[in-house]
Amino acid sequence: MTRRHATVAVIDFGSQTAQLIARRVRELGVYSELLPWDAPAEQMAPAAAFILSGGPASIYAPAAPRLPDIVLDSGKPVLGICYGMQALAQALGGQVDAASAGEFGHTEVQIAGPHLQSLGLSSAAPLLTGLPPTLHVWMSHSDHVSRLPAGWISLGRSRRDAHAIIGDPARRRYAVQFHPEVQHTHQGLDLLRNFLFDVAGLSADWTPANFIAESVAAIRAQVGKARVLCGLSGGVDSAVAAALIHRAIGDQLTCVFVDHGLLRLGEADEVIDTFGRGHGIRLEAVNAVEAFLTDLAGVADPEEKRKRIGHRFVRVFEAEAARLALADGPTELAEVGSGAPYRFLAQGTLYPDVIESAASSREKAARTIKTHHNVGGLPADIEFELLEPLRLLFKDEVRRLGVALGLPERIVWRHPFPGPGLAIRILGPVTWERLETLRQADAIVIQELEAANLYRLTAQAFAVLLPVQSVGVMGDYRTYADVVAVRVVTTDDFMTADWAKLPYDLLGRIANRIVNEVRGVNRVVYDITSKPPATIEWE
Repeated sequence: MTRRHATVAVIDFGSQTAQLIARRVRELGVYSELLPWDAPAEQMAPAAAFILSGGPASIYAPAAPRLPDIVLDSGKPVLGICYGMQALAQALGGQVDAASAGEFGHTEVQIAGPHLQSLGLSSAAPLLTGLPPTLHVWMSHSDHVSRLPAGWISLGRSRRDAHAIIGDPARRRYAVQFHPEVQHTHQGLDLLRNFLFDVAGLSADWTPANFIAESVAAIRAQVGKARVLCGLSGGVDSAVAAALIHRAIGDQLTCVFVDHGLLRLGEADEVIDTFGRGHGIRLEAVNAVEAFLTDLAGVADPEEKRKRIGHRFVRVFEAEAARLALADGPTELAEVGSGAPYRFLAQGTLYPDVIESAASSREKAARTIKTHHNVGGLPADIEFELLEPLRLLFKDEVRRLGVALGLPERIVWRHPFPGPGLAIRILGPVTWERLETLRQADAIVIQELEAANLYRLTAQAFAVLLPVQSVGVMGDYRTYADVVAVRVVTTDDFMTADWAKLPYDLLGRIANRIVNEVRGVNRVVYDITSKPPATIEWE
């Protein structure tokens, strides 16, 4: 931890929402960092407070993650969440057992007001200040704390009469069995606010301006006089990464836009026009459609698609770096062994990509959900060092950063588009014909959302081409044609999401236009599954 701000260390026990805890803390204006539970003590020692994440293990399993000694030895404020509560209780001499029945999903927690008063405490204990007597929370556990550690009290119980909130107020230590970081816990942000300001006494000094200033310094220190290639897709992530890096190193940055044939309708021309002319950043456009489609020929497995796309991206960047090195002439950077001046490859990787890929030692306790082309899909023999200045940020933080960097609103609020593009929205093998079908259907979805003034009110919207055909009737003739699924979601963090409740008449217009305007499609369905249990993308 090198930040000058008071830092909350979020100790990661492998929860899929561990980084979301850190994001919520930053949302409240306090800087936070995610650290694995077995990180060296010197990395954790500077923390002003600790929050312990949930996790998939059982605390009594032989190889289960344990509470780092520094957490208790430091005497600093602690908040345990789910598995973090169990780890805290066990380390202090409490007992954790398998529950007779797990608690998953929505439930209610009753704050133990009268019990607190009998102990001489206010019913508004610091962690619970301003909270209602009944909390609507999100549970996800099958173990529970069956005996409290010495000096701890029960502050709230669930419907099953399990300890849901416990604490040792004198030592500023608390724990909850539910997840305050997720949207499903209605008062979760208020509880975290109470911990940060009323329990830990921290100040809200974490802002986009601070992030920009510190990131610019860090990028300059990392890059030195080397040149950087940035993979620019035109989406908000890569655009913000490019703007941030350009502010740090100026002309040492060259952006490369790779047209892989997997883009939305008209997107290649739009990206080249927008960034090549309007932002003062050097942009090189590369047409690699044939190479990508050759790599994807006959491939149906989504993980294999992502890996092949990731590998081809790197090979294209390597070839472009070599070409530019010859075109640009000598560089001041003499220590690069290959002689190529482009030492770094910059990407707009965000933490949802990283945590779903579980791609590094920092996320080793997590469970892999899917491999992202720019994380787990990179080849082992990559010639670049990676530069990923947004790696620990969530989408909403990136958007605020984009505004602070002066990027146009149209770019900042553009819906996310995956690096593998339409390849992972075509279920089954990818062909040029199926890409063209999906491009047209996808364009209709976006056009109708924009016409209804709902684009900004939704977080991500797209069409999916299914690997099935269905019977239909068109012009008195029997058809046997493709099926398109439409997916529109709402979310503010992309770790959880809900399907958008679009008006029926809008859904009807979308379906009618697709069936009438897109050749070879005779049926449209709407995906009404939340995340979890589904992911946002189908592959």
